[in-house]
Amino acid sequence: MTSNQTCPFPTKDADRNAIWDMLVPRDITAFVLADWSLVENDFAANGFYGIDAHTSANPDDWTLAFPDLAAYRDTWLSQARASQNTDYAEPVFDAVFAATKLEHIEISGDRALARKHFNGSIRKTDGSEDRLLWKTHYYCQKGADGKWRITGFIGYLPNNDD
Repeated sequence: MTSNQTCPFPTKDADRNAIWDMLVPRDITAFVLADWSLVENDFAANGFYGIDAHTSANPDDWTLAFPDLAAYRDTWLSQARASQNTDYAEPVFDAVFAATKLEHIEISGDRALARKHFNGSIRKTDGSEDRLLWKTHYYCQKGADGKWRITGFIGYLPNNDD
């Protein structure tokens, strides 16, 4: 797996670098390999939840799709395995990395809000493509051990960055 994308935050900004590393290269690598063990320690198991916005700007359309980490893990693994079983015409890691942008991380004390945008596609061998066009807002917390973990998110928010 390769990429020429680098972390957009100054190297002296250890917190934002750690969050970026967790949410971009490590997340993409784990997904492409369908290896949950690479990211399982990036989540706060107690109290974690995830909201699916269904690419709707209307919060009334959003659902509590992932009431706990196990529900999210199972869906994540299912999606990762489906991706592995798709015939892509280009390296998936590189295509997802190119479609991913995480340039805004707001930190207040031991809490962070990271805004990850997807805008790109992965070409398939049959000539079609998988379109990646949504945003995910991650809620993170820095533990007593100094490690940032994901405590929840709102995913599949609409992305009008075209």
